[in-house]
Amino acid sequence: MVDFDLARAFTLIEPGPVVLVTTHDARGDNIMTISWTMVLDFTPLFAITTGAWNHSFRALRRTRECVIAIPTVDMLDTVVGIGTCSGADTDKFARFRLTAVPGRQVRAPRIAECLANIECRVVERIARHDIVVLRGVAAAVDAARRQRRTLHAVGDGSFIVDGRRLDRRAMMASRLPPALAAAPSGAAGA
Repeated sequence: MVDFDLARAFTLIEPGPVVLVTTHDARGDNIMTISWTMVLDFTPLFAITTGAWNHSFRALRRTRECVIAIPTVDMLDTVVGIGTCSGADTDKFARFRLTAVPGRQVRAPRIAECLANIECRVVERIARHDIVVLRGVAAAVDAARRQRRTLHAVGDGSFIVDGRRLDRRAMMASRLPPALAAAPSGAAGA
């Protein structure tokens, strides 16, 4: 092994997939690209890292709800474009020709072009680390969507794309929650 620049160490474990987070407030709908995400446990509890540098953050703090939309590899340029402009002066749904679909449980819209959408409510904000903890309240997957590979940001402007699925469900059956153990492999839509 050779030494690695500590300032770049995060690129070795950058989480994924990259997601689009939508919000809605009195100003309208907005979308932000988020690459720092985390599943907290087997319940629908998630965390994202965002703060005042994102225009959508104000709406997220005020309304305490959002949608996590999961784009696929064919949307890479859209994902990057959304992340490099501001909702303060850009209608991102119009600019990137995305379809806003009303949420079932939250006012933030789902994105029709994405593989999946998880409607969420804010549970907690850990201000010191700009972490927002979210609880999923509804989820939808586009079962007919042909492209299913998601994007993972490396953190240096490059991305990794999901590849082949390796099934070890039988080996892990004793550790899977009942809902996952009973479902066919890949049923979650990923």
